[in-house]
Amino acid sequence: MSGGHPDPRLLPSLVPPSRLSPGARSHRSTPRLARLEDTARDWLRADGVTVAHVTFAHRALDLIGRLLSVELRPVDGVAMEDPGYHHLLDLVTALGLRIVPTAVDDGARPEALRAVLPAGVRAVVCSPRAQNPYGGCFSEARRDELVAPLRDEPDVLIVENDHASAVAKAPLWTLTGGGLTRWVHVRTVSKSLGTDLRWATAACDATTLARHDGRLLLTSGWVSHLLPETVYGLMTDDGTRALVTRAERTYEARRSALLQELAKRGTEAHGASGMNLWVPVRDESAVVNGLRSYGWWVAAGARFRMAAGPEVRISVADLRPADAVRLASDFALVLGESAATCGG
Repeated sequence: MSGGHPDPRLLPSLVPPSRLSPGARSHRSTPRLARLEDTARDWLRADGVTVAHVTFAHRALDLIGRLLSVELRPVDGVAMEDPGYHHLLDLVTALGLRIVPTAVDDGARPEALRAVLPAGVRAVVCSPRAQNPYGGCFSEARRDELVAPLRDEPDVLIVENDHASAVAKAPLWTLTGGGLTRWVHVRTVSKSLGTDLRWATAACDATTLARHDGRLLLTSGWVSHLLPETVYGLMTDDGTRALVTRAERTYEARRSALLQELAKRGTEAHGASGMNLWVPVRDESAVVNGLRSYGWWVAAGARFRMAAGPEVRISVADLRPADAVRLASDFALVLGESAATCGG
């Protein structure tokens, strides 16, 4: 329950691409596989994302890291969700940038975002749904509340990381249609089609496209067409689309089942979308170690949070609803034991 990975039984079998790119020619003139670019535009457009400019990358973190390194200097601040995805937090630190924690519930809290924007923030990274680890998702009202202050910051790059889009089981209320000047919306397929498919697509403004693709040209040049061919084959396959729909419904059922069982036992948890629940505790180590004694392994929240309080993350992708009863019962027992032995 700690890894955050999709259920392998809900992923399609990967097969070699039906068409292989000739190995002797350069793709610099047409770096993106045209038919997958068209499919990606349709995918994004269906959720209200503006698709005038679209690009590819090797994964979401690859694209985000490239953009931040091009756009920002070491003294610049990046508003990051707190709690937030630990690899993103590590990436920003590794780039020598300054993390500015921004409190979240179902999306960044508007008052928190307004408070941090004057603190030298040059980029804002957020998750519109399936937020990891909190499991939050934007409502229409929350989207509007966040767009309002961002419209007044034309030099701030807004990075919308829709990493689990196809299996998030929540509508997308994207920031990208709100009249922002600098923005990018990025999606991957690792949660829906397979973790080894290191491919991402992004829609963005014209300046962001030019800066991203210019830097990509100087490094890997393009995303090998072998990978997009595989992604295209899966995204346009009827059987795979049906499997992705089933996965989305299954993850929702598993998340809802555990939420309900925890609530029955008086345990508060958050998780409106995606594959994770975020559960407040008093002592992360006591809870993590206590659950291990019952055969469960959940993730301590320390690596996901900065100013936020102690919590644990439970990944539910592999949790059968029947097992949710046992996990919730064991969780309640561990909370009682930790409270009795070390103050919770």
